[in-house]
Amino acid sequence: MSKPNQDWWPDLLDLSALDQNAQPYPLGKDFDYAAEFQDLDLEAVKEDLEDLMADSQEWWPADYGHYGPLFIRMAWHSAGTYRTTDGRGGASGGTQRFEPIGSWPDNANLDKARRLLWPIKQKYGKQLSWADLIVLAGNVAMESMGFETFGFAGGRTDAFQPDGGADWGPEQEMESWDRFDEDDELEDHLGATVMGLIYVNPEGPEGQPDPEWSAERIRQSFDRMAMDDKETAALIAGGHTFGKVHGADDPDEYVGPEPADAPIENMGLGWESDYGSGKGDDTITSGIEGPWNSTPTMWDMSYVNTLLDNEWEVEKGPGGAWQWTPINDDEVEDAPAAHDPDDTQTPMMLTTDIALKKDDDYRAVIEEFQDDPMEFLDAFARAWYKLIHRDMGPPERFLGPEVPEETMIWQDPLPDRDFTPIDHEDAEQLKEEILETELTTQQLVKTAWASASTYRDSDKRGGANGARIRLEPQRSWEANEPDQLKTVLSTLEDVQAEFNESRSDGTAVSLADLVVLGGNAAIEQAAAEAGHDIEVPFEPGRVDAEEEWTDEESFEALKPEADGFRNYLGEAFENADRKPEAQLVDKADLLDLTPTEMTVLVGGLRQLGATYQDTDLGVLTDEPGVLTTDFFDNLLSMDYEWAEADEEHVYEGYNRETGEQVWEATRYDLIFGSNSRLRAIAEVYGAEDGEETFVQDFVDAWHKVMTADRFDLE
Repeated sequence: MSKPNQDWWPDLLDLSALDQNAQPYPLGKDFDYAAEFQDLDLEAVKEDLEDLMADSQEWWPADYGHYGPLFIRMAWHSAGTYRTTDGRGGASGGTQRFEPIGSWPDNANLDKARRLLWPIKQKYGKQLSWADLIVLAGNVAMESMGFETFGFAGGRTDAFQPDGGADWGPEQEMESWDRFDEDDELEDHLGATVMGLIYVNPEGPEGQPDPEWSAERIRQSFDRMAMDDKETAALIAGGHTFGKVHGADDPDEYVGPEPADAPIENMGLGWESDYGSGKGDDTITSGIEGPWNSTPTMWDMSYVNTLLDNEWEVEKGPGGAWQWTPINDDEVEDAPAAHDPDDTQTPMMLTTDIALKKDDDYRAVIEEFQDDPMEFLDAFARAWYKLIHRDMGPPERFLGPEVPEETMIWQDPLPDRDFTPIDHEDAEQLKEEILETELTTQQLVKTAWASASTYRDSDKRGGANGARIRLEPQRSWEANEPDQLKTVLSTLEDVQAEFNESRSDGTAVSLADLVVLGGNAAIEQAAAEAGHDIEVPFEPGRVDAEEEWTDEESFEALKPEADGFRNYLGEAFENADRKPEAQLVDKADLLDLTPTEMTVLVGGLRQLGATYQDTDLGVLTDEPGVLTTDFFDNLLSMDYEWAEADEEHVYEGYNRETGEQVWEATRYDLIFGSNSRLRAIAEVYGAEDGEETFVQDFVDAWHKVMTADRFDLE
């Protein structure tokens, strides 16, 4: 078997993340999951799930005769991979079914949980995605054990391959932690503190049972999910109210390979154990053993009371892992044994549990919960709802009869539209008025791009709708050139005010619409100057967000540290291991672009002169602002040779015949001539008959970015 190209040439630009954006959906490109889900009998699904909870099956028997805790762990570990830094991870896509997540040590034996769900998935087919089912099973599990959840929203479509754009860490082996700097700060884009775990090591940081250090690691990891101390404490305490951990003996001695490395006859199941029966009381998962409280299949205060009302000491459990046992175990109410009703087991705690007691801030929250059980219930319900829905985007995408009426600030809400959107005639009038201002093509295009390109398909956040580019933090981002942006927005606001004041029929234009319309108008004019009569599609109806419903701290995660589309290198590469072209691919992936769409957008934006601070970097044309194919013509031409400049990642292009420097560009530009796959695409546009194709492809890709967040149109 031949080696993959990436193994032969490790520095070769990996475009696989963009390739998956181009692949057709297996159910067909016209498949409408939202319509399918709306026809689903959700109550019938929940009844089937509740029946399953108490239907213990011999091939994988349920602890305490109830699968609820197992399904909660499955749902939690599906959603818990989410991180605000790049919006990747989370329950959407049901990516727990794929490697690497499905074979992470932290997900040991969750393959059994999903296999238990297969008959229900099989029954409801395309009406119910795995992504929704996994989360729904966790909700129903809690409800079946007496907890009142905050609600449930469907709408998660299934992925059919892993997220090729997700970087899960630099380590070369599982359960290692080479991701902290000298100040014990986690690498910027990561959420988990350990390779192969969802959050933190339950034994303690780096395997050390140190509760105070564990609290620091917990706070870092949960902060990457935008969870504050109260939400974090509620999630840990609420989740650990249910179930137990499994460590009948040492996993290294008895447990076989994970699903990705298991023999083919295991049919996708892993972690086969030859300790006793390998299941039931002989189950080995984490290597830690025992329940947290005396009522592991009931919602109550027993976890909080057991943690706070007892003193704990650390010991090695039967699985060889660090865990905590009560000092006066005769004062602690025992739990029933998981598979023998005539036996009992003493509760234990993880280092991560003891951390809640040892850390002053977390302890204050837990003590508040002990004093006010209803506050605990509400806090856990809301935090759990946020956890399992955090990557779904705005409320428009939330489907089903159990969606709460309340909208939370983490959903980036937008106001209801209280005006009639402009029509085509109005749009044409406004484009003329915009072009009559002193705003340049570059200013209009860059402003529209800066607004819309905040969109992340990973968690459906950002985008042009809401015009949050006029609010903090976006209006102050360096990449958006705040001084120039202020001028553009002020001018567009004048156009907006004059138009809206002139209408008495309820018609109005939002600034969000006007920003996009300005970019469209500039592109149409640039195309016309190149001899192409085109109209960029435009769908009105965007609204303007309100300041009080914009979480400034949360939106800071969308800040572009670099943007190859604008040839903005920023500060992202001063000490970065990743080359600019890899960052460009990452940005394109978050925008859900294909390699072709990435190529044509970079070429078009360069041709329009839409570069950071209006530099000449990558503007390989004598006619910036005219939508020709000069960028590709000159980039691919053998009339020029390129050499590194004094500035890092910048290159100078010299005329081979005269030796005169003609061009200046970055790695963002040269990659389209040096990488064989991207060059093949660029050559289509650089050919003598390629300009019409280029203009149309650019318009299509531009429109895709401008409307990526228009869930109200779907």
